[in-house]
Amino acid sequence: MVTGLRERAWEAAAAVKDPEVPVLTIEDLGVLRDVTVEGDRIRVDITPTYSGCPAMDAIRDDVELALTHAGFGDVEVRLVLSPAWTTDWMSDEGKRKLTEYGIAPPTGGAAHRQGPVRIALGVRCPRCGSLDTREISRFGSTSCKALYECRACLEPFDRFKAI
Repeated sequence: MVTGLRERAWEAAAAVKDPEVPVLTIEDLGVLRDVTVEGDRIRVDITPTYSGCPAMDAIRDDVELALTHAGFGDVEVRLVLSPAWTTDWMSDEGKRKLTEYGIAPPTGGAAHRQGPVRIALGVRCPRCGSLDTREISRFGSTSCKALYECRACLEPFDRFKAI
């Protein structure tokens, strides 16, 4: 019985959209970390893409609302900071959705791993596919994105930073 409750609760929480990139769910993004059932209480753990991410309050409220609408009465949503979120937690489906939305997804492994520092040799334009792009600003429309320009189609686009 508890397993069925957990699965129902996970499904309800997983459907919550990211308020900054509404084509992604918090499951696609890897922000949804855990759902546990403790008696009548449903506890959901979420991890921000950045500490201090302004979207986390909205995500927390949306998760609580989704679970309440799914029939769960006692809901706790916890912000879990450790381990820190990494773009490695993003699903392949989420990366595909980013590209279709016009945001270049992160590529390669996370930048904070041990060993050599990875650098992007080219960022593919999500609109035309060209690698002839350049970073305009390390900070895009949100903290987790950088602003790029495609030299082939001349369109600006955000790139989700690999962290």
